[in-house]
This record gives sequence, structure tokens and C-alpha cells, in this order.
Amino acid sequence: MAPAAASLLLLQFFVVVAFGFWFAATPCMSETDLDDGEFSISGGFDSFAYHGDYSPPSPPAPAPPPLPRSVTCEEDLKGVGSLDTVCKLSSSLNFTDHVYVAGSGSLVLLPDVTLSCAASGCFIVVNVSHEIRLGENAVIIAGTVSLAAENVSLSYGSLINTTALAGPPPPETSGTPSGVQGAGGGHGGRGASCLSDNTKLPEDVWGGDAYSWADLQNPWSYGSKGGTTSKEENYGGEGGGRIELNATNSIEFYGTLLGEGGDGGIKGGGGSGGSIRIQAHRMVGDGALSASGGNGFAGGGGGRVSVNVFSRHDDISIFVHGGRSLGCIENSGAAGTYFDAVPRSLTVNNNNMSTNTDTLLMEFPKQPLWTNVYVQNCARASIPLFWSRAQVRGQISLSCKAVMSFGLPHYATSEFELMAEELLMSNSVVKIYGALRMSVKILLMWDSKMLIDGGGDDIVATSSLEASNLIVLKESSAVHSNANLEVHGQGFLNLSGPGNMIEAQRLILSLFFGIYVEPGSVLRGPLEDADDHSMTPRLYCEDRDCPRELIHPPEDCNMNSSLAFTLQVCRVEEIVVGGLVTGSVVHFRLVRNTVVNSSGVISASGLGCTGGLGRGNVFDNGLGGGGGHGGKGGKGYYNGSFVDGGVAYGDAELPCELGSGSGNDSLAGTTAGGGIIVIGSMEHALSSLSVYGSLRADGESFGEDPKRDAIMTSNVGPGGGAGGTILLFVHSVTFGSSSTISTMGGHGSPYGGGGGGGGRVHFHWANIPTGDEYVPIAIANGSLQTGGGLGRGQGYAGDDGTATGKACPEGLYGIFCEECPIGTFKNVSGSDQALCYSCPSSELPSRALYVTVRGGVTERPCPYRCVSDRYHMPNCYTTFEELVYTFGGPWLFGLILLGLLVLLTLVLSVARMKYVAGEELPTLVPAQRGSRIDNSFPFLESLNEVLETNRTEESRNHVHRMFFMGANTFSEPWNLTHSPPKQVIEIVYEDAFNRFVDEINGLAAYQWWQGSVYSILCVLAYPLAWSWLQQCRKRKLQQLRDFVRSEYDHACLRSCRSRALYEGLKVGATSDLMLAYLDFFLGGDEKRPDLPPSLHQRSPMALVFGGDGSYMAPFSLHNDNILLVS
Repeated sequence: MAPAAASLLLLQFFVVVAFGFWFAATPCMSETDLDDGEFSISGGFDSFAYHGDYSPPSPPAPAPPPLPRSVTCEEDLKGVGSLDTVCKLSSSLNFTDHVYVAGSGSLVLLPDVTLSCAASGCFIVVNVSHEIRLGENAVIIAGTVSLAAENVSLSYGSLINTTALAGPPPPETSGTPSGVQGAGGGHGGRGASCLSDNTKLPEDVWGGDAYSWADLQNPWSYGSKGGTTSKEENYGGEGGGRIELNATNSIEFYGTLLGEGGDGGIKGGGGSGGSIRIQAHRMVGDGALSASGGNGFAGGGGGRVSVNVFSRHDDISIFVHGGRSLGCIENSGAAGTYFDAVPRSLTVNNNNMSTNTDTLLMEFPKQPLWTNVYVQNCARASIPLFWSRAQVRGQISLSCKAVMSFGLPHYATSEFELMAEELLMSNSVVKIYGALRMSVKILLMWDSKMLIDGGGDDIVATSSLEASNLIVLKESSAVHSNANLEVHGQGFLNLSGPGNMIEAQRLILSLFFGIYVEPGSVLRGPLEDADDHSMTPRLYCEDRDCPRELIHPPEDCNMNSSLAFTLQVCRVEEIVVGGLVTGSVVHFRLVRNTVVNSSGVISASGLGCTGGLGRGNVFDNGLGGGGGHGGKGGKGYYNGSFVDGGVAYGDAELPCELGSGSGNDSLAGTTAGGGIIVIGSMEHALSSLSVYGSLRADGESFGEDPKRDAIMTSNVGPGGGAGGTILLFVHSVTFGSSSTISTMGGHGSPYGGGGGGGGRVHFHWANIPTGDEYVPIAIANGSLQTGGGLGRGQGYAGDDGTATGKACPEGLYGIFCEECPIGTFKNVSGSDQALCYSCPSSELPSRALYVTVRGGVTERPCPYRCVSDRYHMPNCYTTFEELVYTFGGPWLFGLILLGLLVLLTLVLSVARMKYVAGEELPTLVPAQRGSRIDNSFPFLESLNEVLETNRTEESRNHVHRMFFMGANTFSEPWNLTHSPPKQVIEIVYEDAFNRFVDEINGLAAYQWWQGSVYSILCVLAYPLAWSWLQQCRKRKLQQLRDFVRSEYDHACLRSCRSRALYEGLKVGATSDLMLAYLDFFLGGDEKRPDLPPSLHQRSPMALVFGGDGSYMAPFSLHNDNILLVS
């Protein structure tokens, strides 16, 4: 994986984890957590503290002092001290008019002291230089309370209360409702109304309207009075007053500020909350403040709160929720606004009080932008202005049943922009009436809905959602549009788990790195249950020509409602489908890899034409034949008559048509054909398609839609819809064992409806490797179904559809361009298996088998191999057979071999006559008398003298020659008799001699296998047998010589000198190796006079002939050096 992809995956992981933490950290309070009676500010509520790191702003300037004369400490306030030093008030005071306190010192209200001016609009203003301190349980009551000093301190139990003491609201506002419906007053949020009007939506009915939007950063307006239910008496609750804390240094906030609307009871609407603003450099404490609406027959709207504190170390509770409606508990007053000025964040929080009444968010500031907007806890925020923009620098967060709406429900004719870093939604809803242009980096939805109502206006028919980094939908979240919807991004789109959905009439998903549709999630276009206001896409059912964009789509990925697509995935690196992707015309283009997991389905089933070019024919009562497409629709049957199904149409080699329906789409219960799924394009084929689940474009079967089929009469019904088209432009595909590619026809009605014809499937391969570069382009283990639907009753089944592939090059065949079967070749282009012709048997040797060739066999002769390595190509002959056929075949080779044998026999005969003795004894003859010795070689002369001396001594010391018995053959090996001759009895020990003979005879014997080889060769080739015999004879002679010369210890000789020097015995043989002998020599240390005489004194002597008198071994007289020398 590329580093960029790994970074995006890491970002996705951390954002999802943070999303889960954010959701867990902001739990939704239930309405039962509130008291049934009046709201008690002492309960535990969420706080909206902000602990940011911002540069300190300039200290805020204190409010300008009022014009009235300041009261004095001792005379007017009955205190101790002076306002220019320290004024301490120890007794409670009630005023009837406005009070203005000013000085350069400090003002201290001791514990349990109350300052009260309970008249509506009465104000108490304190402006001192040093400190204002309220002791424990100290209370200030007035319509307006303003405290300004260097430091302000509110102790535990202290209270500033302006509840229901509002003065007149700003002029030209409509915060107080008219009429006698008992509606609530409005201010920061609208007042509720319990009026029931079935002609209007719940959010179209409200009480007093909101006002002072422009002053929410620095609010200073009174709340409005609630409405009444009686013309005679006004029972409405009064609006909330105003409170201001302004400290140039710090505020210690442990008390309570109340600017709530008054209660109207069961006969009047609640008043709206007032205004509270706090300004300081630093604030600590855990107090509470409330500008909530009052309770009543209909609750009042919340007020407005603003906090402008640079360094906050507080944990205060802030409430701006609407009042409770006693006449309609589900519709409380709308929440007010809370603005945190330093981080520039707006919060709308209704404290989990359910409502149908909106808090209006008017124009957002453009410079400087707000940072964050929070809508929480059942609050409803509405941006009603046409062609408006909601733009913040940070995040827009909706949580805990919050609702944010753009536009007006009955006037969906404008476009709205939403721009932020993040849009976070948890258990909340966003409604858009018109078109939305959203641009965020991250969109996270948890159990939330985004509902877009295009209103049927072409101007605002297309909405665009752009999230550059990440879109995650979890816990049954949904994005729904009844018009066109574009969803763009550069990172990831993740629909995580069951119930998550993005759907529109036309849907485009583009520019993402990865799209992951997990099991149970849905991408849909068009809508499954579209209403009359939805913009239904027009299908090209009656067009005989395919739309060009199906084969050659435009390069851009923008929404174009004139194109045929209803769901398009464009320019995406990877899409993994584990859930459902469904549409009438589904197109994946400029997508690198697509994976459909085992639980995943890409479907266009039943979303084609109800009519179309192959619509089925129908009887007057509505019963009919099936729709046609790749195959004809089945005939329908009714009351003894048949009606034809739809005709087949389209091009099997490049299909791009929708499946046709069962007939007249004006009749109830008409079934629809299958849609079309196009993956890739002619110019940009998909790199890899892996399907372990399903691709389906089946025709609709009668009975699949119970709502539509329920209005049919009990004994009639249409035929099934025809299958659609699956067109794949791919480089390679992998189909798992459980995968399904299906364009089956739908089943007819059970009363005689015909089955729909099968659809079409086509694989248009982008590049088919051939020859040595061939690799399989498909691993197809699943099922490919294009059959016709079943006809029920006596109706006929539809004909099968088609499944084709691009024409395969030479050597390959079939839909997936596989190698032709072994033993066949293909030298033409095409996909039919019949083009793989069988290889001629005459070209295959009898000992050969055909072999596979990478890329298939493209020409004759077909390649083969021999059945064993002992045979050699190309004719699978043995080595001997190759030799035979090299010389012209068996007959000619036999003649040549016979001639060679005759010639070899002659050569051996001549050579035999020229062989000399084969023994190793020197064969030098004595020098001729008178011969001259070359004196130029003194060393050679000395050697000659030594040899001559040895031969002389050897002839003088020779005692006897004892001949071996046998002819040295495998059947008659050499052997010696055990009794020593009388000539050597005197020089040998008889016992030792017998042992010597045993060893010699054992060594002279042959092994059995040597004789077996000789017998076989005698049959096959006698010259080879003779050569084998001669070789064995030579080796046997050499073994005997080596044994006597060096291995035997000469223990049988009596001569000590012979035993010591290993002399006195020598083995020799004739040249034909048939006659062998053993010579005995004297050692020189024998002192006995009865020794045998010298060799030349033994005449006459017997001379032994060698050979056996045969042609190969004729008789020959043996002579050697001993005889010659003597």
C-alpha cells in the first residue's frame, strides 16, 4: 500500500475512534431526568465550558454609566461605609423605581441581604471601580440588573433574578403571539403553539417569533409575554429580564443568574427567556445561569446568553431551553442561544425537552467566521433564508435528537451552502428543502439522518456533499435525497454496518480513495419508494440505440441528469461491497479495484422497464406472457389460449439494454425487467474485479411486490420480467466459489403467466495476453446464470439469455479466454470452443503425449513430449532406434551391421596373428655377438648390463615350471594340483604349498555373473563375448601376478632369502591367455648337493603348446626369455 493510502487509513482510524469518544462524551439526557414541576436550576445539567488556547483580547471596556444620579451608601442604601471606599449592605431593601449605584470603591451585600425592584422593566445598575460582592444567599431582583466593576463575586446561594420582570421587547418584533391559542412567547427561540392543524406540518405552527439575532453576541433584549386562551384576561407569562456582569479583571461565579420567562399556567403561554451577558478577563466558579422560556399551556422560547471571558476556569451550568408545554407535552418551546465569544461558538441546547418549534439561525457572519455551532438535546435549529450560507471555521455538531433544517418545507426552491471543517451528527437530523452544497473535511453520522427534498424544481435538483477526508455512517445513519445527489471526497467513504444508507433518485459517488459498504449498508439510486414529489429518472426503455455514455462515458464525474445513469461510482481507487449497491443503471467507471464480498450484492434486479422493446403481450384481463431480452419471453396461457411473450433484442457481443417488462405498465401488477450494471468503460477498463457475492440484474417475478400485486384479481396475473444486462469492461476477474453472476428472467404469475426471458452478460476484456506473456484473466469458480424465468400454471418458461466474452485471440477460447484443451489448436480469432480444432493423430508419435503450451497452441504441429526420458524427440525413439533409423531403417541397418561384423572379424583375426606375448616378463633378446654398444649413453649401457645379469641369474636359478590346469574360461578356470611336483619337493614345505594352492585356485575362479554376461553376449554379439572373455582373462592373470609378487609371503619356500625378498615364485601365461604356469627359482642360500641341475642340463625337455586348436585360439608353441637365454 502506498504511504498516502496508509496515512489516510490511519486518519480514518483515529477519526472514527474520536467520533466514538465524542459520542460517548456527550450523552443524551432523557426528559424524565427533569422534574415534573417547575424547573430547578440546582439539578445537574450539562455545562458548556470552553477551555481553549487563544491570544488574550484587549480588556473589554465597561458599560457606560447610566445618566440617573447615583444613590448613596448610608442614606439611600442604609449601608455602612462609602461607595468611594467600601459600602456594606446588611439589610434588605425594596425599591419602586430604578436604582443606579456608582462610586470608586466597592459594594458588598452581606449574607441574606435582598435588593428588590419587582416592577417590570425596573433596573438596578451598579458601577463601581473596585469590587462587587454578593454574600451567601444575597439576592438582587429587578427587570434589569447590571453589575460593573474590576472584580465581581457571587457567593454560594446568591441570586440575581429577573424572571418574568421584562420590560417592553424591542419595537417591531413579534415575540408576543396573537390570538387566544395560548402560545408561548418568542425571543432566542420561537414560542410553542399547541394549535392542531392537519393541513400544516408540525414545524409550520408556532407562537411568538424569534428576534434580536443580530445581537446574540451581545444580547440586551427583554423576553416577550406569552399568549392567552381568553379574550377577557391575559394569562400569558411575562418575559425574562436582562442581566449583565462586566468585570475588567475577574468574576467569581458560585451563585445563580435567572432571566427566565414567566409561567402562564394552564390558561396562558409561557413567556420567553430574557438576556444574560457576561464579560471579564477571567472567571472561576461552578454557578448556574438560565435564560429559559417559561412553562405554560404552550412553552415560551429560550432567551439569549453570551459569555465573553478570555480565561475560563469555571464549571458553570448554562440553560437556554424552551418552556414546558402543558397543552402539548411533546412540543416545548424552542431553545434559545448561547454564544461563547472567545472561541466564537454558538450553542443551541433544549435540554432534552422535545419540541416541534424551531430556533431561527439567520445570516451567519462572514468576517470573522464563527468557529463552532452546536445543536444539542432535542433542539431544532432552522436556517430559513433562501440562498443562504452556514459557514464556520471549525465544526457543526448535532447531537441527542437535534434537528437542523435549511429552507422552508413548502418552498424548496433555493440552494444552501454548508461549509465547515467537520459535520458531526449523533442521533440527529438535518433537513434540506431545496439543494445543499456542503463542503467539509469530515462528515461523521451516528444514528442520524440527512434528508434532502429537491421539491421537483430543476434549478435545485442536484445537491452536492463534499468531504475531502472522510465520511463515516454508523448505527443506521442515512443520507436521503428525492432528487439528484453528488457525494465527493478524496479520502474514504465508509458505511459501517446494518441500516446505513445513501440513496437518491440519481446518485454519484466520486473522487474517493476508497468506498466501503459493509454488510447491511445500502447505496441506492433511484429510491425504492419514491413519492410524487421525487424526481423520477427517465429510462431509455423505448430506444433501440444504446446511450453512448454507457460505452464511452464523459471524463468528468459531475452530475448530468441527461445521462442514463441512476447510480454511478467514478474515479475511485477501490470499492469494497459487503452490503447492497442497487440501481436501475449502475455504472462503475475509472475505478481501479472492485471487491464484492460474500455478503455483498450489486443489483439492478427488477429496476428495468415495465414496458420496453421486448414487452410481453397481454390478454384483456391482464394475464400475459413474459418480457423478452436476451431470450424470448415465455407464452402466457388463459382459458385455452396462448399469448406470446416478448421478443429477444440487443447485441450479445456488446449488450447495453435494459430488460423489458411483462406488458402494459398501466395495468396493476405489471412486472419490470432487470436493469443494467456497467463496470468500467471502453477507454478505462477496471483493473481488477473480485466477486465473492453477487452481481444481479434479474427480471422481476410476479409476487415480489406485495403492495402492487395485492390489487390484482385472484385468477390473473402478468408474466415475469426479462433479465437485464451485466456489462464488464475489465482486465481480470476473480469469482469465488459462492459467487453469482445472474440475469435470470422473472417468474410468471401462478395463473398462467409466462416466464421472462434471460438477460445478457458480456465480458469485454481490455487486454488479453497471448503466447509466453499469457496469464489467466479469470478465476471463475462461481455460477453464471442467464436462464429464463419459470412459467407457472400452463404458461411457458422464458428462453435462456446469453453470456459472451470478447473474441479471444489465437490459442484461447471461451468467455474467459482460456487455453484451448490439450490436443487442440486454434489459429483464428473467436470465442467458440468449436474453433479449437483437434490435432491430427498422424503427427503424434506412438510414444508421445500432447502437452500444454502457455497461451494455447496456435498452429500445427501441436507440441508433444515423449512418455519417458528414455525416448528422444522428435520421434520418441530410443538411442538404438535413432541409430537404426539414421542408417536407413532396420533392413539397411542390419545389412550394414552384418558387414561391420564380418569386417571386425577379419580385423581381429589379423590382429591376433600380430599379438606378442601378453606377459609382463621382459621380452628383450640377447645382444648379437659382435654388436657394438653405443658408448655415448653410459647409463643405458649399465642398464643393459644389469638386465643381462638378471636374465642370466634367472635362467641359472630356475628350478621348475608348473603348468595350470584348465583353459582359463568361465567353465574351466585355471587351477593347480595340490601335490607338489617332485622337482620342487626339496625346496618347498608341502603343507604350506597346499595352502598356497588353495589360495591360488580360489583367486583364479570366476564369479557367476561374469559367466552369465558372457553367455548373453554370445547370443547377442559373439565378438563382444570374445572381447569380454579376453578382458576377464587379462584381469585374472594380473590378479594372480599381483598376488604372487606382492601379497603372498612365500611361506611355502624353504629358502630364507626367498621368503625375505618375496622371490622364488613367478606367474606367467601364453599370449592367448589360455595357458598359465608357475616358475620356481632358487633363493641362493640352499647348501644341499641334491638340488635340480641347471636348465641347460635337463635336456631333453617337454615343450607345452598353448591354445585349444580352435579358430579363435589355434595351437601355438610357447617360448619365453628363460628358454631363449638358455
